[in-house]
Amino acid sequence: MVVAGRRKTIAFFIALGAGLILVTLLLYIGWVILNWRHGILLFLGVLLTLVLISGVVLNTIFLVREIRRNAQHDAFINAVTHELKTPVASIRLYLETLQKRNVDETKRQEFYRIMLEDSDRLLATIEQVLRTGRIGHSTRPAATPLDLGEVVERCLDRARTLHHLDAESLEYSPATALTVLGDPDEVGAAVSNLIDNAVKFSGPDVKVKVETAPVNGRFAAIRVIDHGPGIAKTELKQIFKRFYRAPGPLAARVKGTGLGLYIVRSVAKRHGGRAWAESEGPGRGSTFILELPLAQRGAK
Repeated sequence: MVVAGRRKTIAFFIALGAGLILVTLLLYIGWVILNWRHGILLFLGVLLTLVLISGVVLNTIFLVREIRRNAQHDAFINAVTHELKTPVASIRLYLETLQKRNVDETKRQEFYRIMLEDSDRLLATIEQVLRTGRIGHSTRPAATPLDLGEVVERCLDRARTLHHLDAESLEYSPATALTVLGDPDEVGAAVSNLIDNAVKFSGPDVKVKVETAPVNGRFAAIRVIDHGPGIAKTELKQIFKRFYRAPGPLAARVKGTGLGLYIVRSVAKRHGGRAWAESEGPGRGSTFILELPLAQRGAK
């Protein structure tokens, strides 16, 4: 209902802008017919008409962008509220159970495990939001040499634990030893977000492959390949925008804040690299690539 209402609002402003432009052109054409012999008046009329049309176009574009931005902000607030409220409610429920009932040791340990997982989820959401603010307002980070293989392995171990996956679900094909220049926390967050994104959009049968390779002797590429729903060509750039979530039935079921890929691209830019996505279209899987500068030999 809300989405349909916003679409109608956008359609209204576009129609209004087009209507105003049409009326302006009709009035201008009529005015030209009546005053075609007066050169100065004709010139001023043309200038005024162009200014009016430009103003209507810019105003319509601004209004449509604001409506879309507000929709993205609302979706972000709803997602963050859900991501914060759900683990808190779960932790509270288990604590109340432990407080009011005598629970055997096996069940008690299971409750502790679930509460720790919910706490990790809560902290991850908070850190995601805080990291977005830091990345958006801070200068280029102090880069140190990082063993890329170790970073990827650590992120894969985290993903297996977080999503309860076996070793076969996440495959890693490393290149020769690669050392990149970067901030350990930010690079780890970028790689983790790529892996988490691939796992979430893979559905119940997770098959994600991670590859690393040198590029032109200057960069190291991390490629995360999934067999999920794929991405339409028109969405390949949009998905890296802050708060943006690609449309589709699976996207509506996947939990998240819409910040993960924005953080990936921001980290890439801050480190002098780049990030992008490739897909043959819906139903054909996706590949996300993160390139970071290699550390020069002798760098410490």
